[in-house]
Amino acid sequence: MSAVIVTGTDTGIGKTVFSAGLVQALGATYWKPVQSGLEEETDSDTVARLTGCPCLPEAYRLSLPASPHLSAAREGVVIEPGALDLPQTAGPLVVEGAGGALVPLREGFTFADQMARWQAPVIIVARTGLGTINHSLMTIEALRQRGVPILGIAFVGDEVADSQGIICRMGQLRSLGRLPRLALLTCEALAAAFRAIDLTAIREAL
Repeated sequence: MSAVIVTGTDTGIGKTVFSAGLVQALGATYWKPVQSGLEEETDSDTVARLTGCPCLPEAYRLSLPASPHLSAAREGVVIEPGALDLPQTAGPLVVEGAGGALVPLREGFTFADQMARWQAPVIIVARTGLGTINHSLMTIEALRQRGVPILGIAFVGDEVADSQGIICRMGQLRSLGRLPRLALLTCEALAAAFRAIDLTAIREAL
């Protein structure tokens, strides 16, 4: 079994869409270990709709659309790291984190800490807009402090060459490419846009 983890520098930046594109390109299985918010389409629902690929059930399904530690506390649930061990799959597994890397799963334990337990290669997804340099470099630093193996960084949004370049140079991290915002989000449109992503580097890491 080979797994790759997709984390983000923030919430709402296109991490789920990127994960769906990666699942589709690799013919992989998708897993969202912790889902906070069940009223609208969940991330697993979105990936299944866009790819038709298998999606494993979440380890924790929490109703409140908030940080996992708060959602869990409201429901009297404690998220246990041992319940988040990577599942066995026949082919590649794409795992999507919740929000940004330092989102707490429980008091004193973040998603970055869980990624350190997994020791699987991580792709950081970052937006290209204002503020991304700070958020991206802090995410890189937080993961490296925990010994998390980082495969590279992928950008989502309009081309901003200076921001993308300085993040990669200062973070000493390779760019995996940029996924544009898609006006019409369909399976076909996502597959076409994902050709801009460096799948060779990703496959080599798996």
